Amino acid sequence: MPARCSIGDTPFADKSHIPTLYAAAFPQEDLVPLVEALLADPAVLSLSAHIDDRLIGHVLFTHGKLEDRSETVALLGPLAVHPGHQRQGIGKALIAAGLSRLKATGVAEVLVLGDPAYYSRSGFRSASHVIPPYPLPAEWTEAWQWLRLDGGEDDLAGRLLLPEAWMRAELWS
Repeated sequence: MPARCSIGDTPFADKSHIPTLYAAAFPQEDLVPLVEALLADPAVLSLSAHIDDRLIGHVLFTHGKLEDRSETVALLGPLAVHPGHQRQGIGKALIAAGLSRLKATGVAEVLVLGDPAYYSRSGFRSASHVIPPYPLPAEWTEAWQWLRLDGGEDDLAGRLLLPEAWMRAELWS
């Protein structure tokens, strides 16, 4: 990660720049409506990475529950790093900062739907037993990943319950 990069809570001033960041990082996907809905939810942890005053990375962690379980879980994503700053450890640093905060608040497990080669570098394991809100395509089984934060060794199990912003089938297929 560049030495002059800082990571912290997303300042209000960043909120107008976040859609541009996601559009640049994911030109083939329209994540902006999801990101804007999540930013409006006080139960979502939003972290930003800056070089000087310029937004170069952003991540969201949505708090959730498992049906019939008492543990609190979180869903990592979306995560975006400006294309000009990718492959410098900024995404990994954003993930680490979020995991640290979530662990401190008692979150038991974090889930993510993403590239196993990328997220395994942050400790995630493939093929979670947690059931996402909508069925995943068979080829995405390994992309549904988990990481325990509470010291447990086994993946939790149960149906994932998330806020309304995540309750759109197209986000999961």
